[in-house]
This record gives sequence, structure tokens and C-alpha cells, in this order.
Amino acid sequence: MALQLSLQLFLLIASVAPHVITARVRHTHIPSHLKGSRIGNNIEGIYSVKLYLKRYGYLITNVPNTDSNDTFDVLLESAIKTFQKYHSLNVSGVLDKETLTLMSLPRCGISDIVHNNNVMDNNIQMNSSSFHSHYTFLPGNPKWPISKYNLKYTFLEGFPNDFKEPVMNAMDQWALFSLFRFSETIGGEEVDITFNFVRGNHGDGHPFDGKGGVLAHAFGPLDGRVHFDWDEDWADGSVGGFINVGMVALHELGHVLGLAHSTIRDAIMWPYMHVGEQTRGLQFDDIEGIQTLYAP
Repeated sequence: MALQLSLQLFLLIASVAPHVITARVRHTHIPSHLKGSRIGNNIEGIYSVKLYLKRYGYLITNVPNTDSNDTFDVLLESAIKTFQKYHSLNVSGVLDKETLTLMSLPRCGISDIVHNNNVMDNNIQMNSSSFHSHYTFLPGNPKWPISKYNLKYTFLEGFPNDFKEPVMNAMDQWALFSLFRFSETIGGEEVDITFNFVRGNHGDGHPFDGKGGVLAHAFGPLDGRVHFDWDEDWADGSVGGFINVGMVALHELGHVLGLAHSTIRDAIMWPYMHVGEQTRGLQFDDIEGIQTLYAP
């Protein structure tokens, strides 16, 4: 009798538990032994920090091979200070615990800073208000025209059915605080936004890096592609050890509409995501950003 009750309880819990997808691989991106590293050090793994800072726009260098060695040079120190300032950390130029912890968080693949060029086709531009402000716009302030305020979307083949609802809920959030409406395409209608799960090198020039690191990326107006990394552990809702697919969708849709990253940690458009992130709606900074971008 006890065994039967236990089985029934298990089946009940399983039936109401959030839907999850577990990844097949795991990558480690920023070595933890680098804590305390500073200018003048030569420690194995420093190059991974250089690659990280270069990818997200903090390290700019035209000197060959400087980002492929383990020398902690003046350029790296400057890039770390820029990173620390951007994220309101102690600006020391040292790889302290707080800096490494932030670098180790899963995040969006869109760069935070772009210096006179575009990365991921649309990205944040460095300007005098970057560190003091909040929301930012993609370079050139690209926007959907008024004729496109009713955006058509589709889930590409293989998109998990269990994850469609949280993505649609994310669209509802943006519709609630903007002029946009979202409707799923029927038949051969023109598509503005596509949602897809992909892994590794998937043909857009911006390969994913396996579990951890980059969770997703998106392309702004008038492209509209949203890619989620299959190699992450995904869940519908807040589940310990899993990435909340709805929260990532909410962030990436901000890019689709023309927003870049925010420097405010509570904002949906902040580039980082905690594992097991609680489901929440758009924050004041996100709302102010989208309404300012599309103000009459």
C-alpha cells in the first residue's frame, strides 16, 4: 500500500513539474584559479579572459597575438577596468572574486560595447552615458517601421512544444508596454521573428560555445532571428540548475525590438542570467527604454 501511494505521489509531482531539457555537454569558460591575477602575471588561462573581454567589446587591440597568450599586460588591465566600471564593480584592474564570478555567469551572446563597428550585426555602442545610464539602443537606433508594429512570428522545426508558451508570454510582456502586437504566422504569411534551438556552429557566423557561457542571441530590426543554445539545461520556469527559457526569451526579444544591454542589474536587458532565475516581468528600465526608442 505504501509503495502504491509513493508511486502515485511521484506521478503527480512529475505531471506538474516544469518541463525541462537537459544538455549533453558541459564547458568551463573562465578558470577559477585566476582569482587575484594582475598586471605583470603570466598564468595559464589568462588568454581565456582576453578572449572573453574581446568578444564582449571590452578589449580592443590591433596587435597580433596579444589575445592568444597568458600575459597579463596593460591592455588587459585596461579592459578589466572597463568591464568593472560598466558593471559597477570595484575598479581595480585585478581579477578579483566579484569580477570572475560575474564573468562566469551565463549570459546573452550580444556584445556589451562596440567601438566603431558592429558585432552580431547589431550591438551596443560605447558613448559617454554608457556607464551612468541604463537602457541603450542598437547602433544607429534601428527600429521596426509603423507598418510592422504587428509582428509575425514562427517557431522553426524542432522547437520544443513545451517552451512555446513561455516565449509567447514574453511577447505578451513587450506588447503590454509598447506599441507592438505579436501574432503567429499561418500558412505562407511573411515572417518577422523566428525562434529556433540550435547548437555549436549553426550558420549565422556566431557559433554557440556549449553548456554555460552564451545562452542565446538575437538579431535586431529588421532581421528578427532568435537562437537558443541547445547545449544548455532549459526549463519552463524557475528550476534549480536550469535556465529559465521564458526569461531568456524576454531578454532576446528586447534585442529584436532594438534595445541593447542595460547596465542595471535588475533590468531584463542586463546581459547576465542566473541559473534558476525567477520568472518576472519587464522592469522600469526596460519599459522606459522601449517607450523612448519608439516615442512619436
